Amino acid sequence: MDNEKDLNSASPKFLEAAIAPMHTCEHIVNRVMVNMFGCGRAVSAHIEKKKSKLDYLLPAEPEEDRFREIEDRVNEVIGRCLPVTAEYVSTAEAKERFDLGRLPADVSETLRVVKVGDFDECLCIGRHVENTSEIGTFKIISHDYNDGVLRMRFKLLNK
Repeated sequence: MDNEKDLNSASPKFLEAAIAPMHTCEHIVNRVMVNMFGCGRAVSAHIEKKKSKLDYLLPAEPEEDRFREIEDRVNEVIGRCLPVTAEYVSTAEAKERFDLGRLPADVSETLRVVKVGDFDECLCIGRHVENTSEIGTFKIISHDYNDGVLRMRFKLLNK
């Protein structure tokens, strides 16, 4: 799915094939959170091969049973074996579809949109799996809530 043009501008960590399953899972988790809580995508992310963390702005701490629901929904999407593809759009078109607030001022006129089947799409330059069947099982390992920020730590169990 990725070509050299895309990967030349990515940070070195996101070039590694080993990070692709976790990175693709991040996209799915973000969409699940948006759908369940009406929040935005993660405001902060630390994606690593063994475990990762995402921070979300939420007005209240979710009830404990909601974390099991997050896991179930993410794993349901992973289990759908969705293709992960990329398309290129103009900055003008991207502005109509996405929040460009986190992009650098000198962003290219052509932007890459990564799609996880019909479930999610977002601007991204990193490496991803070709199909969600390559991700494994999503497991939340801990979470905490402080000052309106939910931090969720997770890992992927072997396929």
